[in-house]
Amino acid sequence: MGKETQLPAQEKITKGSFPCSRKNFVKGKIFDINVAMREVSIGSGQNEQAFTLYDTSGPYTDDNAVIDIYKGLPRLRQKWITDRGDVQQLEQYSSAYTSHRLTDAEVEKIRFHNTNKPLIAKPRSNVSQMHYAKKGLITAEMEYIAIRENQQIAEMRERFKNDNKIHTGAKRGARFPADEITPEFVRDEVAAGRAIIPNNINHPESEPMIIGRNFLVKINANIGNSAISSSIEEEVEKAVWACRWGADTIMDL
Repeated sequence: MGKETQLPAQEKITKGSFPCSRKNFVKGKIFDINVAMREVSIGSGQNEQAFTLYDTSGPYTDDNAVIDIYKGLPRLRQKWITDRGDVQQLEQYSSAYTSHRLTDAEVEKIRFHNTNKPLIAKPRSNVSQMHYAKKGLITAEMEYIAIRENQQIAEMRERFKNDNKIHTGAKRGARFPADEITPEFVRDEVAAGRAIIPNNINHPESEPMIIGRNFLVKINANIGNSAISSSIEEEVEKAVWACRWGADTIMDL
């Protein structure tokens, strides 16, 4: 029996697209954004078709993405945040705990390589999505959410416009727009307090999503480390699988 090839720990983390699927990016119309989705192929030959699914798996299912867990995920929203002109970067960390850890040589080997000082709102500024929504402003986050919530429904309607068997669904008291979720609908729901967009300015790697009665159901996963064995790679692998199986948010216990 041949000797098993020993891969570096980081290379063992699960990557790659789902079976019969590929990462699909839908461009925004208001902002220069690319909304990550999952395109699934069904059938074969002349009968092959594709449909779009909401995808929480992030860059780990993008065959073109370069993954380095010690650098963290790409800062998807960094430019969106700074372009609004209402944030500034701290010169020093305000947390005493963080300052202490920065001087601890024991944790040097597990530091991220591209950390930035935290951002804060400029004086007399408010950087919450609710604040923008109440001011009547549509943000890049709101357009991203609208595109993703729709899952390319306009294309699906066009494809099956002659199919009379399609069920129109039951609203069950929910307040859906007539045709599709629009960025303005997202803004209005947030401004009215019926939905929230949990996007911290110091987590620009997070993909925008919304929680509210009139939007898709979101899933939270709880994961924790083992008292027996734990490493950065093992914890990332847990997070990767939580996202692959549909978790929109993850709590580290």
